[in-house]
Amino acid sequence: MNNEPTSNKSQTDWQRLDAMTDEDIDLSDCPEITPELFTKAVVRRGLPSAKSKSQVTLRIDNDVLEWFKSQGHGYQSQINSLLRAYMESHH
Repeated sequence: MNNEPTSNKSQTDWQRLDAMTDEDIDLSDCPEITPELFTKAVVRRGLPSAKSKSQVTLRIDNDVLEWFKSQGHGYQSQINSLLRAYMESHH
């Protein structure tokens, strides 16, 4: 993490933030991660991709796969991005 303030007016206590553990963070006002939340998700294209990927066979409901395909080019990357976001939110 870059601890340099973005301006001279920053009042962020970077040392306190760096010392915090995950348990110290108050998430009481954060929404629960649900499938409905993913319906409103925004996939950000153009982010650096992972250096290595594995080709897998994955069983997905037909209607789910067709919906992703209907979103156009990059639907597999979009599925991967959503799975990554879910994974990272559950660390």
